[in-house]
Amino acid sequence: MRDRALRATSVPIALLDATESGLPVVWVNDAFERVTGYGLDEAQRRHADVLRDNALPPADVERLRTAVHAQEAVVQTLTLRRADGSPFACRVTLSPVPASDGGSLSHWVAALQDLTEQLSHDAEQAALVEAERRERRSLGLIAQVSDLLMDVDDPHALREIAAVLRRSVVGWAAFYLNDGGLRVADGIDVPHAPTGKGSRHGEVPAAGDAGPDLVQGLLDGELDRPVELELDGTYGPGSASAWLVHQAGLVLGDAASPADHRVAVFPLTGRRRVLGVLAVHPHEGGGLRDLEPSVRTVLELTARRVGMVIDNARLYDREHRLAETLQRAMLPEQAEVDGLDVWTYYAPNSENAQVGGDWYDVLQVSPDVVGVVIGDVVGHDVEAAAAMGQLRSVVRSYMFDLTTPGPVLERVDQLVAGMRVPRPAGLVLSTLARTDDTWRLEYSRAGHLPALHVRGGTVTQLDASGGPLIGFGGAPRTTESVDLDPGDVIVYYTDGLIERRDRGLREGLAALSAVAAAVTARDAAGVGEELLSRLADHREDDVAVVVVRVPSPLDTSARARSPRRRRWSLPSEAASIGRARHAVVRTCHAWGIEDSANAELVVSELVANAVLHGFGHVSLQLYDTGDGLRIEVEDGNPAPPVTTDGHPGRVGGFGMQIVERLADWGWRQSRGGKLVWAKVRPGSLPSVPR
Repeated sequence: MRDRALRATSVPIALLDATESGLPVVWVNDAFERVTGYGLDEAQRRHADVLRDNALPPADVERLRTAVHAQEAVVQTLTLRRADGSPFACRVTLSPVPASDGGSLSHWVAALQDLTEQLSHDAEQAALVEAERRERRSLGLIAQVSDLLMDVDDPHALREIAAVLRRSVVGWAAFYLNDGGLRVADGIDVPHAPTGKGSRHGEVPAAGDAGPDLVQGLLDGELDRPVELELDGTYGPGSASAWLVHQAGLVLGDAASPADHRVAVFPLTGRRRVLGVLAVHPHEGGGLRDLEPSVRTVLELTARRVGMVIDNARLYDREHRLAETLQRAMLPEQAEVDGLDVWTYYAPNSENAQVGGDWYDVLQVSPDVVGVVIGDVVGHDVEAAAAMGQLRSVVRSYMFDLTTPGPVLERVDQLVAGMRVPRPAGLVLSTLARTDDTWRLEYSRAGHLPALHVRGGTVTQLDASGGPLIGFGGAPRTTESVDLDPGDVIVYYTDGLIERRDRGLREGLAALSAVAAAVTARDAAGVGEELLSRLADHREDDVAVVVVRVPSPLDTSARARSPRRRRWSLPSEAASIGRARHAVVRTCHAWGIEDSANAELVVSELVANAVLHGFGHVSLQLYDTGDGLRIEVEDGNPAPPVTTDGHPGRVGGFGMQIVERLADWGWRQSRGGKLVWAKVRPGSLPSVPR
């Protein structure tokens, strides 16, 4: 019965002879034969191979030896080879069988527990855990990339993303943007100035007979999948592939074996074109084929996301520049008015598309009549700008025909109603007429904030002669007048100067009146700059300001010390150079700086460099430091200024040498590009003949 029971059990069992060395197999049951494929004879022949095939650790071998010597049961996990060669993982329980007389052992019973299903389950669970870990890592990496791309102004965003990829999934990574040829990219900004020689692909014409240019195929959109480059391959001189291989070789060097000299290149795809590439070298080399599927997914998603962010940023940048240029093209330049000191300022809201409905105008209608208008069309879009342009043209036309503000606005009402201008607008229209040495101000308001009249520290709001918005007149418009004394100041402004989310118009107007009453400057620019410094630091809307001051004979003898700071925002065009020169001359005169020739020449060179080699609008600031005049010019190009010995074959190139001769100078990076400064000390050098 025991023999039949042992043969019938489903547990594989073998009986080992304990009286002979090596514990030979002397009996196996049917389950043993089914599971292993071995009968008794084959089991006896394979018995000696078990320990050799498993290569057990020394500690396990010692544990088995000790248990056998002590005649104690022991359990060991082994992998046996079936008759067909397949592995059979099992847990072997070896139990001693004493002799019938109770003396020494006669046999050992080896019972085998099949672990195949359990190990398969464990392997499946481990694979699921590993897959989840890879998925979490991938999601974490994409989240890090997204966070880094949130700050599009960060000049090192792409470098930091490449560093994240290097730390996590690949051995090396770098971004290259296609701006007239590939270039190494740290950020997503568009370079508007050439970099160093050899730093950009495309500087050397490509040869056409050296095999396919895979990278150029990606850039041209002919290939839509990642490509692989051999670092020791041959590519045409001047080709995108040759340039990229050279750049990768500079970084990798001999770090990889020849077999691993491959890089994978992923396209940075925008809406309609490829904007650059992401080049990576896997940890184990081998190019694309050795990238795990999860790693490849991360790289493709990163490249796609970077490409879309770059495309969005550049699209916004183009629209931003176009809108700002459109807006400024509709505004007049700094007005030069005979007999009056006039200062004007306009700044669009940096949070919108840099286009809106605020505008001002200063017109020399006749030698003794000056027209000043400031207005605001509702909205911050192209439609608002278009409406503003229409109104500005209409008002300018009628002001040359009529000199009384009320009738001018009545005619504007009639024309605007017929033109069907889509946006409501408010404005203040005024004329200043000179009789002998006195000035008389006449004004009319159409739904706009009142101008301020400042005299001797007292502020009066010119809130009479009010009326509805332009186009809604209906009734006759009235005109009020004020006689101006020498030293009087008129401040025109739009609501962006005074309105805040936490402050209404009434409170803002009170704050503006208080600041205007305390201004000590004796020139229009000084008054305007102090108003801006106190009220426009955190503007939330477009700001337009016009300051008109009637000069006084006491200005020279009783010149008060103003904040001694002036600021201008100039378009990036040649006309700004002359405007900057005039601004310096006027400022030196207002501040009592007698010799302005050196400063005039220095600012001319700095603004010329910003216009010729920079991009975006140019910011000019002047400071009276007490021992000299400090000039600061800021533009959007982060590349530093370079002192040269002229340009061979053409005129120019000596600008910074001139600045060095006339001033101490330096430069620094700014958030929007770079700032170049120069300090001109009066009398430090001979005056430059004008």
